[in-house]
Amino acid sequence: MSIWKKDSSLVRLNKISENTIISLIGIEYTQIGDDYLQATMPVDSRTHQPHGLLHGGASVVLAETLGSVAGNLAVAENKVCVGLEVNANHLRSEKSGIVTGRATAIRLGRTVQVWQIDIKNEKQQLVCTSRLTLAVIDRPQ
Repeated sequence: MSIWKKDSSLVRLNKISENTIISLIGIEYTQIGDDYLQATMPVDSRTHQPHGLLHGGASVVLAETLGSVAGNLAVAENKVCVGLEVNANHLRSEKSGIVTGRATAIRLGRTVQVWQIDIKNEKQQLVCTSRLTLAVIDRPQ
């Protein structure tokens, strides 16, 4: 059974990301399951830190993007989710290629959501694990 309460097509998600930091660093939504949202991000000059490695901040952008978008898809039309806290553990460095993030819900509460976002490299090795806490609020008028 799907957790999504709003339109969650990949075409729509990638379209609304145009001209944002999401598209600027090359994040692309690639899969929506009944209970997860997945996206890829290139490891290249857009996402490198000065030593030529994947920037931890880029990983956090991918994680927070996935968790926030997933959270907003999992609430009623009259609700939105806003970030309260994000943390990330950077476990493996990457110099190139593609990383894939997958957000899965830990808790979908009435007022708080918690999402787990794991980012893996092309060898399916864990690069970063992140947890995002969202507040569920009434949609601003």
